[in-house]
Amino acid sequence: MMLDKRLNKIAELVSGTGIAADVGTDHAYLAAELINSGKCSKVIASDVKEGPLEAARNTVEKYGIQDKVELVLSDGLEKVDLNGVTDVVIAGMGGETITAIIGQCDAEMDNIRFILQPMTKVELLRKNLYELKFEITEEYAVDDKDKIYVIIVAEKTAEWKLLTESDALYGFFDDNDETAAKLRSREAQRLAKVSESLKKAGDINGAQHYAALSHKMKSGADIVEISEIYSFLDSLYPFALQEKWDNSGLLVENYDMKCSKVLLSLDITNKTVNEAFEKGAELIISHHPVIFDPRKKITRKDPVFRLIESETAAICMHTNLDIAQGGTNGVILQKLSEKLEHVGEPQPFEELGGNNGLGWMIELKEKIRPRELAEICKEIFGCDRVRTSRRTDSISRIAFCSGSGGSMLGLALEKGCDALITGDVKHDVWIDANNEDILLLDCGHFHTENLVLWELRRVLEEKFPQLDIEIADSSIDPCEYV
Repeated sequence: MMLDKRLNKIAELVSGTGIAADVGTDHAYLAAELINSGKCSKVIASDVKEGPLEAARNTVEKYGIQDKVELVLSDGLEKVDLNGVTDVVIAGMGGETITAIIGQCDAEMDNIRFILQPMTKVELLRKNLYELKFEITEEYAVDDKDKIYVIIVAEKTAEWKLLTESDALYGFFDDNDETAAKLRSREAQRLAKVSESLKKAGDINGAQHYAALSHKMKSGADIVEISEIYSFLDSLYPFALQEKWDNSGLLVENYDMKCSKVLLSLDITNKTVNEAFEKGAELIISHHPVIFDPRKKITRKDPVFRLIESETAAICMHTNLDIAQGGTNGVILQKLSEKLEHVGEPQPFEELGGNNGLGWMIELKEKIRPRELAEICKEIFGCDRVRTSRRTDSISRIAFCSGSGGSMLGLALEKGCDALITGDVKHDVWIDANNEDILLLDCGHFHTENLVLWELRRVLEEKFPQLDIEIADSSIDPCEYV
């Protein structure tokens, strides 16, 4: 029988060393081909609906192979007996559906070759396969009637590896696969269009990210000297600006001082280092220094130990990132300005000399109620709750400082502010705020700083579009709220 190019390639990839299972068989054309060609002696053909299974039964009877094709009514692999099965084909479904079928299977899958042909969300399927501890061993692009189909071969692996967003989009095709090059070119164009749409919508961070993804789809990720990255960051957020007590800079080197993948995180925890290793990132850039206080020893639970062990470099930008105009507080200023109309130019909150300051002050065009400002802060910082003092009067003059700025309450009062936005406020500061009738908003240390990671990704991707830059999944609030 004649199969289309897509099914023909799938049939070619079936090993033929044991039973093949065709999940979502539809008309059982693949099953019939595998039997009639002599590649397989038995095929299990399953479908979730009676209609397609009846069509499959007609095909099986037409070719007289009823004794060699077992028809099973099954939701995914639920009722498919995998004993003796060496190949599982799941084709013609969305990437999310294929993921669910594999993820919900409780049977042993260590010696099974999965041949997968997603119709949509290919990048999601690739990413999820690695999260399910599979490895993509082969990947092909098949051009059939001007539509390009992706066919993935995946097998269980003992190694724990994760894909970045760029990895998942790029795929695992052979370098000489011309059809894959055509597919990547189309994907690069799609990503470029997304970038333009985001740019028009005013999302500069998203626009730059998709522009960088488009670049890597065309050219792949490339290696950059870590010294170049350090120098570029120094030009935007000078390390010389850091407070005397701080420890910002290149704190841990890797073996060859080069990287093609970078992980961004607020803190460098053991989970962050593990994530970098699993994603193949040779450099972590964080806000909080991984080395702060002097160490007399480095234990196995110390993230520094894990950095050295995994040969991962670390650049930390702490107070220099808070002080620099485009840094942490600069991002907060931008976010507040998008939500609140203010008059005049923003003024530095704590002046440090040489046109440098820590935090900003703004004067609102129209006064705002305390609860309304708290709701805006929740939206900007992405926090579930905001602690506030008990002021009820409307406010117009707002000061803010990222991180732990409760000690700056006196400065806010001295400068005539009605409100101070910060994090990590101590009990006695709340008492003082209520006594002075100033609105104090504690949005959390983590939440007032973590939002700078998207700005860091933007400026780095603009300068180095060839770098694969990922914001760490492990960069999360270290606290849980019950």
